[in-house]
Amino acid sequence: MTLETHTPGYPLNQFVENFVYYKDYNPAHTVDRFLPDGNINLVIDLTDYPKFIYDNDTLKEIQSCRNVWFSGIRNRFITIPSGRDSEMFIVNFHKGMAYPFVEMPLHELTDFVVDGELVMSGEILNIRHQLLEATTPKDMFACVEKRLSTLYRRRLSINPFVGYAVAEILKTPQFVTIGEISRKVGYSQKHLIQMFKSHVGLTPKAFLKVIRFQKAVIEIERHEAPDWSTVANDSGYYDQAHFINDFKHFSGFTPHQYLSMRSEYLNYVAVG
Repeated sequence: MTLETHTPGYPLNQFVENFVYYKDYNPAHTVDRFLPDGNINLVIDLTDYPKFIYDNDTLKEIQSCRNVWFSGIRNRFITIPSGRDSEMFIVNFHKGMAYPFVEMPLHELTDFVVDGELVMSGEILNIRHQLLEATTPKDMFACVEKRLSTLYRRRLSINPFVGYAVAEILKTPQFVTIGEISRKVGYSQKHLIQMFKSHVGLTPKAFLKVIRFQKAVIEIERHEAPDWSTVANDSGYYDQAHFINDFKHFSGFTPHQYLSMRSEYLNYVAVG
């Protein structure tokens, strides 16, 4: 398997966490459940056959994706191909920082996977053509970094209020409150919610719940036999019942079920 990553330079690195290129990944399973992680991604498929999104219950194909697609922030899990026989280039945006790259409020894309050219510049397909002509991952990384920096250079500015709110939630999801963030940014909670939805894709409260869930997932990954009360408390849950309910909402599994099914890749669970 070929797997390489690259962190772009300034100013793109304020918005893009990394680029990922992979090829020749051939797991035994064919279908994964992908859990909400607070991220937004741009996926450039370098093969010539469609990839599918599946019904979470029946695993029947419900959507076909080709060439380039934009995956909005998620509030529920999604069922996708495992990556077998794929060749992909993925742009992983920093949490809460994809807004300069889309032409619409991000809450309109929540829990959706959409053709890339519909929500970004039509140039995104030209970037794919250039990637197909590149000979090495290094050349691919340089190509995408240059093209995104050029296409979006006038829009690469951080909204300081959204940036602060996202950073506070990520820093201490077990302690932070939305009321406290609202007071510190100087906006009413109603105005903060509207701005946050537009720029991030979820309300601050919903985003906080996803990040707390992710903190719990990471805690589970660190232990072979987690103490569930400790995991719940350290992740910011009021009690173990709230922890279990949220975990089942975001993953479809109880924490104990997830523990027995987790894979080598965080947030991916083989289901077919």
